[in-house]
Amino acid sequence: MKSVIPALGIVSVAVVLTAVLILGTKEKQEGKAKPLGWWWTLILSMLAGSAYTAAGWPFNIVPQLIMGDLVGLATAALPGITLPGLVLLLLVFLAWIGLSRRQVAVLGIILIHIMAGADGGFGILARKIHDIAMHFAS
Repeated sequence: MKSVIPALGIVSVAVVLTAVLILGTKEKQEGKAKPLGWWWTLILSMLAGSAYTAAGWPFNIVPQLIMGDLVGLATAALPGITLPGLVLLLLVFLAWIGLSRRQVAVLGIILIHIMAGADGGFGILARKIHDIAMHFAS
């Protein structure tokens, strides 16, 4: 036995992170745990988004919708906008619009997939977050 916690597997990580985001961002908490803070919500949502990509069906629907339909819609509405430009736009929304924690969670999941497609520094950061998610799974 090398570890106290056995390997979870990436599907389990995706399911657990989704449950944490759903339950941890409720406005009225009924259990002992406190609601997730803004930063924890963002970090966990980005880890969840990375786990969705690796987990396969049905989780891979999320990245396919984001990178296909959502990015396609954005580039049709704003011709010439690049993926790094979309990442920066989402970061502006995160920083200056008063979003609920659930909205931050959704935007974090969207953000990680666009970052992964953006290459450069954003792509490197997305790969590091993906590596962290995979490390939790094994």
